[in-house]
Amino acid sequence: MSLDNKKKRELKAKAHHLKVVIQIGQHGVSESVIAETNHALNTHELIKVHIQHDDRQARQEAALLLADKTQAELVQKIGKVFVFFRKNKTPKET
Repeated sequence: MSLDNKKKRELKAKAHHLKVVIQIGQHGVSESVIAETNHALNTHELIKVHIQHDDRQARQEAALLLADKTQAELVQKIGKVFVFFRKNKTPKET
């Protein structure tokens, strides 16, 4: 699932006001982090993740790994905060 630039701009605008829901600490992308991220994506579709690693390359690798393991799209990265999007397979009930 690849997002076009228009859709990415819309998602970035929506994500601007979101708070971080997942924090990745010193243990990196563990199975529990992947499970929590999957749960958050199922609930919200669009989430912010904070990666607490000082090395820029390590943050990038962790974000790409998390996107791969959750089948989510990496929408934006600003410093230690990354925005992920995954469309829900089932529509939300109202």
